[in-house]
Amino acid sequence: MPLTSADFPVEVQVAFFISGFLSDNWDGMSGSYLGKDYGNIEYLFNLYDVQNPKETLFFIKLYDNSIVSYKAKKAEQKRKAEERKASSGGNYTHNVKG
Repeated sequence: MPLTSADFPVEVQVAFFISGFLSDNWDGMSGSYLGKDYGNIEYLFNLYDVQNPKETLFFIKLYDNSIVSYKAKKAEQKRKAEERKASSGGNYTHNVKG
């Protein structure tokens, strides 16, 4: 059975919650996912009265790093699949004797 957020300790659940409010950063040229924008994290910590912001930030970064790695791996797999597809559709020459 897959994990849900309720399967994690409260501190991790708070990290998931706060992480959901952070916007994503994408590279404009390549479209690569760069991770979360932490510009307003202090505001969110104060707004939701986070008791241990250092620990919460640690879990957010841990989660964000795993998402960045996963998306990078998927992008690499897609790139390699497109390369294979492009290279397999090469030029065909036929030797016709007649």
